[in-house]
Amino acid sequence: MSKLFLIIGSINCFLAVAIGAFGAHGLKSSLSPQMLQTFNTGVEYHFYHALGLLAMGIILRDYPASVMAGWLMLAGIILFSGSLYILSITGIKPLGMVTPFGGLCFLAAWLWLAISMYQQS
Repeated sequence: MSKLFLIIGSINCFLAVAIGAFGAHGLKSSLSPQMLQTFNTGVEYHFYHALGLLAMGIILRDYPASVMAGWLMLAGIILFSGSLYILSITGIKPLGMVTPFGGLCFLAAWLWLAISMYQQS
């Protein structure tokens, strides 16, 4: 599982850089400043949690019970960042209702990690 999360984390770091560059160069002139900021928030949280996924790849070597934290981070990237990307590009406002669920996944991931590491030590 450790290797899988190192791969998933690496792919997500690549995607965060690529999507961020796309936003900075390809969308700068076509999005309003507010929607560009929304897009950039998605990129920012995507990157933080992509690095978190890399960390999970290392952490899982010693704390295998923490694996759910990694899956929650990935779900958070998809729901939080993904919804912000689509919302900012399409302007479909109901997508904003998905974003908090991604945020909850991020929060649950970090809490799960702390609790599972505490319980395993």
